[in-house]
Amino acid sequence: MAVLAIDQGTSGTKALVVAEDGRLLSVAETPLRPDYLDGGGVEQDPAALLASVLETGRRAIDQAGTSVSAVSVANQGESVLAWDRDSGRPLSPVIVWQDRRADPQCHTRAPARRHIEQRTGLVLDPYFSAPKMSWLRDNITRRGVVTTTDSWVVHQLTGAFVTDRTTASRSLLADLDDGCWSGELLELFGLAGEDMPEIVDNDTIVGATDAFGAPMAVGGLIVDQQASLLAQHCLVAGTAKCTFGTGVFLLAHTGSVPVRSGVGLTSSVASTIRNTTGYCLDGQVYTAASAVRWIQDLGLISAPSELDSAAAGESAGAKCVPAFAGLAAPWWRSDALASFTGLTLSTGRGHLIAAVLEGIAAQTAELVDSTALDLGRPLSGLRVDGGLTSSQRLMQATADLTQLPVEVYPNVHATALGAAACARMAWDQSISVEDAIGLRAPARIYEPRWSRDRATEFRQQWRAAAEATLPRGVH
Repeated sequence: MAVLAIDQGTSGTKALVVAEDGRLLSVAETPLRPDYLDGGGVEQDPAALLASVLETGRRAIDQAGTSVSAVSVANQGESVLAWDRDSGRPLSPVIVWQDRRADPQCHTRAPARRHIEQRTGLVLDPYFSAPKMSWLRDNITRRGVVTTTDSWVVHQLTGAFVTDRTTASRSLLADLDDGCWSGELLELFGLAGEDMPEIVDNDTIVGATDAFGAPMAVGGLIVDQQASLLAQHCLVAGTAKCTFGTGVFLLAHTGSVPVRSGVGLTSSVASTIRNTTGYCLDGQVYTAASAVRWIQDLGLISAPSELDSAAAGESAGAKCVPAFAGLAAPWWRSDALASFTGLTLSTGRGHLIAAVLEGIAAQTAELVDSTALDLGRPLSGLRVDGGLTSSQRLMQATADLTQLPVEVYPNVHATALGAAACARMAWDQSISVEDAIGLRAPARIYEPRWSRDRATEFRQQWRAAAEATLPRGVH
């Protein structure tokens, strides 16, 4: 049986048709560009988002030329909107996970910060769903339901009102230990009485659709980052992957018991499959490909494919902290600002591009160190995926600064392939997790070239630059 896997992301929607033996039969992509607003707002047009899902899925099926049994959707995780359950009509823009306008909603709930962190495994930050949902209710509309985007898309396909366990665990509204919506947390965020979707496992069929042509089952729903964790075969405690996309997202599996971070990471559900729940630690860098798009918009490059040829071999002392949307883990400072330091009259275009790439790698190294502290042991390697893994310059910088071998996934569509595995497991309950995922050897392994002393010196300088971006006396 072939399955259709849809990766609905911030910068675009991908659709893959995957054969029963794991062969990739077709790929279709539709770009999306969020609207970046003054005051930290980031929005998407719901109609364009849905159209991209439908059009891209249909195109992938047409290209594959085969029948499809089931479709899974991997979603953005923390992006939300209000919509009418009767008509399905959106009542607000999509408020994207990068949106920072819910800072006031977090500040007013600061006295409950520790309690929220213990209940959910997350931190009180606008990155997660609940503060954005509260902001939307306070500023846009009280009508309809307010959910993450997956619930709306699945409702459009099937009429069901559901979300999956991984997405719910990213909301600040679900108890990490039992995975259920918390009435106490809903009330705390001003969402008491809201109609919340049913939470389902990641190998569950939730309905059927003919939106892509012939009727097919819909199931195997999952958050995008947890989908790539699955595709990367990170199934046991201590295995970790890092996705380089719009942002950078490092997830490390912690086994069957959730680990509350002591150093600023978050903890959520990795997956609930075959009645077994696994958990993961994760850390985020808000701007990676979006930082590359920024230097492209400035005219330093004309396309991301030019990164390696345009970047200097060394940044010549220039340091970039690409905190264009604030700093996430382990700082959690939405008020941090991006910066360049160490510039001289000899600093050129190539040095600035190199500094941006090294800055992304340096933030990733901070996440690696934090993960090791929470796990109680260092990582032995880092499995990576995402569009920016095509930059050899960035991958080598990541190996140098983390002092770890960096194993590049052999396909740029790890998220969609993880969703495809979930679709297969939802459709056929006899398939094991390992068989659904399959094994894929790394396309390339980057070994550290820098000495540990050189990496340590660079990171100390970069960390000082990062600390300097934090406004004083306001947090």
